[in-house]
Amino acid sequence: MVLEVALIDVTPGSEQAFAAAYAQARELVGDTPGCRSMRMTRGVETPTRFVLLVEWDSVEDHQVFRDSDRFPQWRALIGPHFAAPPQVEHYVDL
Repeated sequence: MVLEVALIDVTPGSEQAFAAAYAQARELVGDTPGCRSMRMTRGVETPTRFVLLVEWDSVEDHQVFRDSDRFPQWRALIGPHFAAPPQVEHYVDL
């Protein structure tokens, strides 16, 4: 199992629109083969910062999603709210 961690900063004032776009786009990732679970969290001290946590079977499964027709749809929904490109890294349990 691999944990994808994406730090997403959204444009101030677009937090609610981003949350609504995520709710609409969530199934594009969640229904992808190899996706075990996902959740989005919002910063308390920095409410324009969100953290997306996605458990994948492998990094390759995440890459298959990124290469699929689902990724542009996902990005079209949530991307307009980004203040900067997300920082994305993968982690494994020890």
